[in-house]
Amino acid sequence: MRQLSLVWKISLSTAAAMALLLLVASHFVQDQTQRALERNLDAELEGSFKAYESLWSARTEMLRAVSTVLSTMSDVRAAFRTNDRATIQDTAEEMWKRISLTDAVMYVTDGKGDVVATVGGAKSARNLDVVRDATTTFPAQSTGFSTQDGRLYEFVVTPVYVQTESTPVLLNVLVTGFPVDDVVAKELKARTGGSDFVFLNAGRPVASTLASEVTARIGIEYKPGAGLRHLDFGDREYAVLGTGLEDLAGQPAGDLLIVHNFDAIRRDIDSLRLKLGLTWLVATLVGLALTVYLARVALKPIEELDQAAARITEQKYEARVTEGGDDELGRLARTFNAMCRSIQDAREELIRQERLTTIGRLSSSIVHDLRNPLASIYGGAEMMIDGELNPTQMQRIAGNIYRSSRVIKDMLQQLVDVSRGRVQAAELCRLSDVIAAAVETQTSNADNQAVEIVTKVDPAIEVSVEPGRMERVFANLIGNAIEAMPGGGIIEIDAKVETGSVLVLVDDNGPGLPPAVRQRLFQPFVNSAKNGLGLGLALSRQTVLDHGGDIWLEDSVVVHDGGPGAHFRLRLPCEVQVVSGGAPETVST
Repeated sequence: MRQLSLVWKISLSTAAAMALLLLVASHFVQDQTQRALERNLDAELEGSFKAYESLWSARTEMLRAVSTVLSTMSDVRAAFRTNDRATIQDTAEEMWKRISLTDAVMYVTDGKGDVVATVGGAKSARNLDVVRDATTTFPAQSTGFSTQDGRLYEFVVTPVYVQTESTPVLLNVLVTGFPVDDVVAKELKARTGGSDFVFLNAGRPVASTLASEVTARIGIEYKPGAGLRHLDFGDREYAVLGTGLEDLAGQPAGDLLIVHNFDAIRRDIDSLRLKLGLTWLVATLVGLALTVYLARVALKPIEELDQAAARITEQKYEARVTEGGDDELGRLARTFNAMCRSIQDAREELIRQERLTTIGRLSSSIVHDLRNPLASIYGGAEMMIDGELNPTQMQRIAGNIYRSSRVIKDMLQQLVDVSRGRVQAAELCRLSDVIAAAVETQTSNADNQAVEIVTKVDPAIEVSVEPGRMERVFANLIGNAIEAMPGGGIIEIDAKVETGSVLVLVDDNGPGLPPAVRQRLFQPFVNSAKNGLGLGLALSRQTVLDHGGDIWLEDSVVVHDGGPGAHFRLRLPCEVQVVSGGAPETVST
């Protein structure tokens, strides 16, 4: 996969960081909003609870006031003194009509709770437990919740006493109350701002403003305790604030639950979540586009630097970049341009110096390579002028002069061909003849330094080469070996036929080559001798490569007693021809 550019790396990383930051901020906003809505809901429930306490206290105080008034009326007391049930019943009904509390009920009982009369919507009953529960507080008035005939009531128990000469005597007990039903619950809901109410008695719903299914589930899930409760039913969630209902003895008689569902909060949260999601998406896309634009503008100088550096690697040192302001990129551009100018100036100076050095080295090398054939021509000409030579000697000297002049001519032509990239046509010739011609050019030098040249090459080996160029390859190897053995030595040249090629071995028993020269032996201007500058082996290797072969230096080969010697190997394509005699030639000089 193609690597991302620096612009996209910066843009994507910035956009990712911005998107993450917006996501965290959105989550924080959503969480804080939900908490605020829940706090508002809790506050609403607390307000509804306080409104309930106020309304319910007013109802209770009204019952207490009515009961107090009835207990002090003379007609009521007179009726109670008769102990006649009919008289008490009639009197109670007459007084109750004057009060006209439509939803209220009233019982008249004796001190043990046995019912004497009933008024209002009260059902007939024989005994009321609330009276026995209230006896501990007599003669004080008491209030509380109690279940009567399967319904939950809030009762006010008021004892009626008559004063005797010694102590007050209890005549009867007035028990007034309100039933807790759906009507009461709906009235509370209407007066408290819309919160729902559920009354429980022993965990069983007895009144509610909610649907029966929801009321039943709330009754099952609710556990009495202080504080606000959250009930999650999966499809809906409710906030429930509950308070206990006590009977006249101070024991639990039931629970009042103020309920509010989370539908409105959920709608608000879903709407907020949608808006935050759209805002996050739009902000991310706009931020990405803006970041890409700003990154391209900011990184344009770096892009120019990259393109200019690429041109520098292509050796186009005239490349320059636009210099900006005084910021880091502007200073970098100016430094880069100064570096390019320095490299260009240094390269031009280096090329000029290298040309001068190359001309000097090439001149010295040409002089060195031409010295031997010129010396042969000079010596032969001097002998022809100064001495009286017989025809045989004259012919031999003339032949040497001819061959030396031909060597010079071929050498100069080879330099011209190498410089212009031209090659001559190859010829099929004997390898032994090529080597013999090279040996003949070095015979004089070998005799002067007592070096013996031994060749063992099969005349049947024929190679397709340029005779003149290949002859100079062997002449260069032999001449280098002779130069390395001023005290005498042996040079052996042998050839082995392999599949489709011939391996030529050129060995001597001289001092060998220094390790520092071995690795760069076939490079131009590498030389370990006193004369020459090392073009011979470089040109020789190029000649062998042009003929489809190779040349290298072999290590750890011992031919004769003496030094480690130099051991060159040449591989050339060849054909083996059977000639008369068929035996390898052995030539020793």
